[in-house]
Amino acid sequence: MKRVRFVIAIFAFWMVGRAAAADLHPIIQVQNGYLFGATSDGKWIKAEQAAKTLTDEATYRIYGLTEPLGEAKGGEAKSGDLPCEEQLFVMLSQKPKKGLIALAAPWNALPRTPQLIDPTQKVYVDAVRDFLKTKQIKDPKVKIENILRVDLDGDGKEEALISATNYFTKDHYVPMWSQAGSYSMVVLFRVTARKVETQLVEGEFYPKTTSYNAPNSYKVVAILDLDGDGKMEVVVASQYYEGEATTIYRCNPKKVEELLSVACGA
Repeated sequence: MKRVRFVIAIFAFWMVGRAAAADLHPIIQVQNGYLFGATSDGKWIKAEQAAKTLTDEATYRIYGLTEPLGEAKGGEAKSGDLPCEEQLFVMLSQKPKKGLIALAAPWNALPRTPQLIDPTQKVYVDAVRDFLKTKQIKDPKVKIENILRVDLDGDGKEEALISATNYFTKDHYVPMWSQAGSYSMVVLFRVTARKVETQLVEGEFYPKTTSYNAPNSYKVVAILDLDGDGKMEVVVASQYYEGEATTIYRCNPKKVEELLSVACGA
């Protein structure tokens, strides 16, 4: 009888562990395998805690900027080598070239499809120029990399996310120092009943030349519902001359909140 009770207890413990793992929805950066962490019942879980529940049985849905790209299996999380020893990695069974984010969850993380629109439209160029002037950039040289239009909140109203960078270099090269008037940013434009509201998601602005400051460039790489609440988070990749990071943001009308981030660099 005691042996039966012991077996039942072990089985119950095993089932609780499986349920806990199933309730956690890990998030992976596809190309490098960085583990952001996970979501669970609307909560955002750090990578170290999420890693404890990962098994070889997890199936991830892979997403690009504007489309789903199939599925992949993922294993346990492992620590990286120098200089990324503080970062946890999960290797995926496949990583499509356009794959950006992998999520182990039952819901569709792309409930509304972001649309890439013409970055030379005057209304957006003027809006970016006006915003840069508020950051003391005189006579801004506007250089928009992309514009994504999507309904973030599911309220029927579309927002525009603009990635704009100008370090006065060629081929998107990020220099070790910044010239006067250089900048990089991701901004969100919302149209309300009264006006167009501008939110800075992330950015750096250099009205004056700054030497050896290792500036970052910022760009939206994904817009996904990563916690299953029907609202879409914004994923921004940043890069400097010897490192990179990717950060997940929640963009509410009143504030922008950093949720999870991964990084590697010297």
